[in-house]
Amino acid sequence: MMGIVHHSVYALYYEQARVDFISCFGTTYKKLEQDGLMLPLIQLHCQYKKAVYFGDTLRVETTLEKISVAKITFRYEVYNQNDELVNLGYTEHGFVSSESFRPVNAGKLFPTLYKKLSESVVL
Repeated sequence: MMGIVHHSVYALYYEQARVDFISCFGTTYKKLEQDGLMLPLIQLHCQYKKAVYFGDTLRVETTLEKISVAKITFRYEVYNQNDELVNLGYTEHGFVSSESFRPVNAGKLFPTLYKKLSESVVL
């Protein structure tokens, strides 16, 4: 049906929300990558609750569900302009070196950021 936002767009909503979330901790994705850390996607889960239409205004609330020295999981709640929950999802990412793409210990590479993120986990 025309007018309904395609399901594939939610991954982009999650990505932008995640980038914004990380910036709340005093850094950017670009800076993390320049400093040697990447967060490649391991898995993405997306649950559709209600249709979203072109022109709808959406709000994505992002929380940190869990973090370890090897992985991080973000949770997303998407609301429309009427404050109705339209989508739930999460993404899990690994911590890898920007140079080698091998797993790294984020707690050792970025102890201050890791501590701040750990303290923000919502159970």
